[in-house]
Amino acid sequence: MLDVPAHRHRTVQDHVALAEIDLTGELMIAAAAASEDRLSADRIDEVLHVDGAERETAQAP
Repeated sequence: MLDVPAHRHRTVQDHVALAEIDLTGELMIAAAAASEDRLSADRIDEVLHVDGAERETAQAP
């Protein structure tokens, strides 16, 4: 039987990374279902549950 390091028995979750993975999956599903080549900024905001004002604030220098 192989020795498994003790650190492998613990469950570690990065909630931010898990949320990002979930949102990425939602974007992939939306892109696959879209009839156009690219998702519009409005559609991306809808999938990510943000409004245009939040997007503009995040992009401000």
